[in-house]
Amino acid sequence: MPNRLAQETSPYLRQHADNPVDWYPWGDEAFAAARAEDRPILLSVGYSACHWCHVMAHESFEDAGVAAVMNRLFVNVKVDREERPDVDQIYQTAHQLLGNRSGGWPLTMFLTPDGKPFFGGTYFPKDPRYNLPGFVQLLERVSQAWHTQREDIDRQNDELIEMLGRTVQSRDADAGLPGPEILTAVRDELLRLSDPVQGGLGGAPKFPHPFEFEFLLRRSAATDDGVARRAVMLTLTKMAEGGIRDHLGGGFCRYSVDGQWSIPHFEKMLYDNGPLLRLYADAWLVSGDPLYRQVCEETAAWVMREMQAPEGGYRASLDADSEGEEGRYYVWTSDEIAALLDPESFRVVALRFGLDRPPNFEGSHWHLRVARSWDHVASEAGLTPDECIALVDAARARLFVVRETRIRPGRDDKILASWNALMIEGMAHAGRVFGRDDWIDSANRAAQFVRTTLWLDGRLLATCKDGRAHLNAYLDDHAFLLAALVELLQARFDPVDLSWARAIADALLERFEDPDDGGFWFTSHDHERLILRTKPGHDNATPSGNGSAARALVRFGHLVGESRFLNAAEGALRLFAPTMVAQASGFASLAMALEELRVPPAVVVLRGPDDGLPVWQRALAAEYRPAAIVVPVGQADVRLAEVLDKPVSDVVNAWVCRGVACMPAMTSPAEVLAALGSA
Repeated sequence: MPNRLAQETSPYLRQHADNPVDWYPWGDEAFAAARAEDRPILLSVGYSACHWCHVMAHESFEDAGVAAVMNRLFVNVKVDREERPDVDQIYQTAHQLLGNRSGGWPLTMFLTPDGKPFFGGTYFPKDPRYNLPGFVQLLERVSQAWHTQREDIDRQNDELIEMLGRTVQSRDADAGLPGPEILTAVRDELLRLSDPVQGGLGGAPKFPHPFEFEFLLRRSAATDDGVARRAVMLTLTKMAEGGIRDHLGGGFCRYSVDGQWSIPHFEKMLYDNGPLLRLYADAWLVSGDPLYRQVCEETAAWVMREMQAPEGGYRASLDADSEGEEGRYYVWTSDEIAALLDPESFRVVALRFGLDRPPNFEGSHWHLRVARSWDHVASEAGLTPDECIALVDAARARLFVVRETRIRPGRDDKILASWNALMIEGMAHAGRVFGRDDWIDSANRAAQFVRTTLWLDGRLLATCKDGRAHLNAYLDDHAFLLAALVELLQARFDPVDLSWARAIADALLERFEDPDDGGFWFTSHDHERLILRTKPGHDNATPSGNGSAARALVRFGHLVGESRFLNAAEGALRLFAPTMVAQASGFASLAMALEELRVPPAVVVLRGPDDGLPVWQRALAAEYRPAAIVVPVGQADVRLAEVLDKPVSDVVNAWVCRGVACMPAMTSPAEVLAALGSA
């Protein structure tokens, strides 16, 4: 019989609905059972696309013997970290404090019946290996400790709760707004961490870090910083050529297990690909590199083909595994490829992707990554580079068609407000840069899905699956969505979206702002009470909620002329100022907010006939101007900042404004670009 997880919206939880484990979802029922039976809680946190989550599930949670021990000794709670990032944040932090080591997924934590963690780890094997105890052995030891060492556990819990409280940023009364020197400090630290040969930050495992490299690209433009620019371009080129990118279907995997971007963990996450799409579009504006354009086109095509639901929202992720094996869907033998191509095409493909070298995946297969430059391939093949490109493109198309016949990795179809917002922003921005109305249409459809399905009675919900929307939305949902709407308004101005953005900005202040210390809580004021209320400022795989909120509020505040939004952003920056000084490289998103708070973004207002706007938009999007907001208001009757309230005439006119001052009306895009260059 299915357990309680069968009624949940999370595909990850449903994957465990047929386990012999008596799973509970997170909630009052589980904690009440633990209190009534005086049993500790075994909390297991993971997500649908997680390879090691699947391994632990197959080894232990699907095993009747292991499940019997779990059911006898514990109340077992399963959590999807994507639906409940509030729970995941708390217990990841607790794991780090208890074990003095980084966390990850699956996260395995043992809690008292009131939710306080007293022991934990990540993946545990069923039988002892990897210098880890066997899972059943561990369960019995933890249960014995619970029943025989209660006083020690209670004492440790008191200390842990105090330590957890100290992880929440508190206000330093003497801290002012960070000065411009913090921008240099962030830049210098990021460059010190950058790999000068393979790009990226640090060594293996290697993650994309799109927001850190967005910051460096902005710095390179603001200060003509060639070193920062080269670090960005090296990273983006190496990623685009590496195996972290899907060379047949488009999009990027979550991270590379090696330092050369060659072999990824094969899950594809929406939250990586939206920001990367935006970053590659901007890098193309700066460099004109056709590889970056190709990356954008193939990533956007993958998003619309595989991740966008018919109703408009973007699905969450693709699994790492298929047929029970990680990467099976993506890898090839040389013979498989040779059988699908003519000899000349195979020779060129083999040269380009290194099929003439030893296999790079588990000793017998190849995962495609670029091995040689086009000039090298052309020289070896006796062809021109253009001829080689044409042969490889045709071969990639052929391999893609064949790969589509394989058993596909699982797809997590839930629609998350925060991750949708990141992809809406990426699609709208890239669509604007490349003049792709279909990409903007895609972003707009997703935004309208969020508005009609997840925005109910003036409240934002976090997730939707099969028409069922629920869970209080978090800080990230609101902050990312406000940023996405500011971007969408530039791609295609809609007064409805402007009104909705104002409501989201209002909700940020009303439900998340800390009026005493400044900054924003991760959970709303009326959220379920947990053992800790976090206030994240440090960037992780996604930008921090406080950094994103501050940056979006600065931009929106200048757009609508309301100082309360700017003041809230300044409060967050003052709160995190001391930590930014101490750990500069971890706060790129707050640093970008600081840039635009100190020097207000230039707002370009376009007024006039709607059919005249596209020419202006294409011209103004053709140059990299990260600190400019271009608002194609056209003939709409809207309420912007008073200084931006410009008249409508029978031709398009533009005004370049910064703060409370505007330049005279301009009659050509060239005038605007010149004004932005001198502003």
